[in-house]
Amino acid sequence: MDWDKLRIFHAVADAGSLTHAGDKLNLSQSAVSRQIRALEESLNATLFHRHARGLILTEQGELLFDATQSMTARLEAASARIRDSEEEVFGELRVTTTVGFGTLWLAPRLTKLYEQYPNLKIDLMLEERVLDLPMREADVAIRMKEPSQADLVRKRLMTVRMGLYATPAYLEKHGNLETSADISQHRLICQNQRSAQVGSAAVLGKKLMAQDPASLLTVNNYFGVLQGVLHNLGIGILPDYVTEEFPQLVEVLPDEDQNEVPVYLAYPEELRHSQRVGAFRDFVQSEIMEHRKHMKALGKL
Repeated sequence: MDWDKLRIFHAVADAGSLTHAGDKLNLSQSAVSRQIRALEESLNATLFHRHARGLILTEQGELLFDATQSMTARLEAASARIRDSEEEVFGELRVTTTVGFGTLWLAPRLTKLYEQYPNLKIDLMLEERVLDLPMREADVAIRMKEPSQADLVRKRLMTVRMGLYATPAYLEKHGNLETSADISQHRLICQNQRSAQVGSAAVLGKKLMAQDPASLLTVNNYFGVLQGVLHNLGIGILPDYVTEEFPQLVEVLPDEDQNEVPVYLAYPEELRHSQRVGAFRDFVQSEIMEHRKHMKALGKL
């Protein structure tokens, strides 16, 4: 098969549109369309269903897209290894983690990484979905549960303790909790139990929901939960690291059994010797050591 045609097919299948693929490839829509037609003719197969809202892959198209995805992932991995220098850390590193951890813990600390490696380009991909690292949807992941795929290098970074938090203003107006049963008089704010990486934190949420809270607000990430708590909407289930940046929050029922969430760093085996991955790994481990010292000073560990 013609590699150029396969590259254009992959871009169209990924974008679902001739126009968007053309923009990405710096080709006109007509040029992209001609290449797709030529590929279909060479394979004697229809690869796309055309309709008003865009393009949908046929069964044959899905088979070819699976192959081009695998090819693209392997090429990107090879390219990354070639670009890595033994002396410099530069180029793009795609890092994925949850919205809460990325916005509240990781992003504020990246200044130190850029000071050390100014030529590094971080693409921070924040979402609750677990991206496929072997398929190179990202280079490195920080996850709130242990990775299940066998072909990943993984390292447990730390343990996050989940707790109940509220603002002094909310507690002054609505009163504090003496026991978990008192949540029946309050609004509970927590992460949606169906979120992909809610993990061990779901245990505390289920326990409190069983007490029939007076009102409930669920959000698909902890940044949203935090915003609700800061604006006096209720009592929220939050990871303990938020208290570093928001020390005004009051922990409610601190002696209640709390759930602990493991935090893992993971990356594909083929990137084990990547200078960029190594630099990021060492940076995160160093920051976690500082984080633990700070939390210990606050009496949180």
